[in-house]
Amino acid sequence: MDRSARGRLVAVAAVAGVVGAAGGGLGYAARELLHRQAETARRIIGKPLGEQAPDADRVWKPSYGNPVDLLLLGDSIAAGLGADIRKETLGGRLSKALAKTLHRSVRLRTGAVVGSESSMLAGQIDALPSDYAADVAVIVVGGNDVTHRVPVTDSVKHLEEAIARLRERGTAVVVGTCPDLGALRPVPQPLRALGSRASRQLAAAQAAAAVRSGAHAVSLAEVVGPFFITNPDEMFSLDRFHPSALGYKRTAKAMLPSVLAALGEHDAHQGLPFGHLPPEPPPVPPGDPA
Repeated sequence: MDRSARGRLVAVAAVAGVVGAAGGGLGYAARELLHRQAETARRIIGKPLGEQAPDADRVWKPSYGNPVDLLLLGDSIAAGLGADIRKETLGGRLSKALAKTLHRSVRLRTGAVVGSESSMLAGQIDALPSDYAADVAVIVVGGNDVTHRVPVTDSVKHLEEAIARLRERGTAVVVGTCPDLGALRPVPQPLRALGSRASRQLAAAQAAAAVRSGAHAVSLAEVVGPFFITNPDEMFSLDRFHPSALGYKRTAKAMLPSVLAALGEHDAHQGLPFGHLPPEPPPVPPGDPA
């Protein structure tokens, strides 16, 4: 089977998973057909990229000194699946960009696990040393919640709990919201429209929950989605689902302003690029001047 055929089947398998959640208006026969397509595609394809992303954990630019601790949590995108070497992963790209901007070394720790849903963030935090506190954590999660039909309320609840636990450790948090599954161009309509609707619904709920919980939110659908739609051959990796080296480069560049803001490098409320949302200001206690 050639690459384009493998890509089509992986994409169909991914988006067909949303039918049970977003396609309730379809007839029984149509739903069953789509479910069978997904099952067949998963059996034929397996996992062409495997389950292990390149290990990018190290101190980047050690000669700069005064390291910033960066933590990556979430799913295969946060882990960097699809990159060939460590410097091309999301963590590697962000580490290099932070180091260059701040002229400080960056100590990267990746807790993200390929295939994770939002419910698995708790386990990723549990796996951290009890005394570990990153300066900033980047969370990217949601795609597997959509394809596995996890209710939005459940996904958001797990995300809020993860943000709260990280902030209790003194870690600032940046959430990259669920990518738009409508960018998977090999997927035929109406599957692509269903995937787009479900992923954007989750992304909006994630953004609202993140800023409400004191985190920064970056809409990946808005800040990098157009690049994946217009340049799919360059932005997607072999499986046509995960980012390529260039896809991760674009994603890291797009997320950098909010990561810098979370580190206090500039006032987020004085202006961030389109698609970036700062945390909501804490409520003013009764009787205090506004």
